[in-house]
Amino acid sequence: MDNITHTGAWAIALIMIVVVSWVFYRYFAPKSWREWTGAGLVQAFIIALYAEMYGFPLTIYLLARFTGIDRDYISANLWSTLLGVGETGMLISMIIGYAIAFVGIGLFAQGWRQVYRARAEKKLVTRGLYRYVRHPQYTGLFLALLGEGIVHWPTVFSVGLFPLIVFAYYRLARNEERQMIETFGDAYRAYRRQVPMFVPLPGQWRGFIESPSSDAEQNKEKS
Repeated sequence: MDNITHTGAWAIALIMIVVVSWVFYRYFAPKSWREWTGAGLVQAFIIALYAEMYGFPLTIYLLARFTGIDRDYISANLWSTLLGVGETGMLISMIIGYAIAFVGIGLFAQGWRQVYRARAEKKLVTRGLYRYVRHPQYTGLFLALLGEGIVHWPTVFSVGLFPLIVFAYYRLARNEERQMIETFGDAYRAYRRQVPMFVPLPGQWRGFIESPSSDAEQNKEKS
């Protein structure tokens, strides 16, 4: 296990954990205990992911230890090892995973900006990303974690924590919606009946993904 690439670089692991955590808390600064629950799970996901990616490949170690995995090529990347596709497979998973993650980052950043402006103006936001889903910032978070911790670099902890994170933010979203009903009443009830919570309706994914860039272009034209 000592000769596996991408391991033992604890300084890089620490830098990645700090940078990614800063981006996460920049947009998801927790206030209530429900928000802290979700944030704690995401923080554990981030730490476990980059500790394995650049530090010690625990997932591959456990597979080798308890399943007797025997491959001509063993990498710290799970897909690369299980499928026997070497560095090429790791590169493919990285490209696909980063593409999904960057889409997710763009969605939750734009969703956060839209809801932040709406709260400042005390308005119900139903345009932009909110035309497609009621909680685009959480959809973006899920996509970012899926791309980086499942598609690009799956580990025992990232795969195990991902459904818990989705469930925690589902509970948080339900609580937020109760508050929205108290504030906007029937207007929000009507909006909730028409728009899905996290996943756009069939045929709307393209518009949903392209919405952040189109909104940015509109803002540039207005300025």
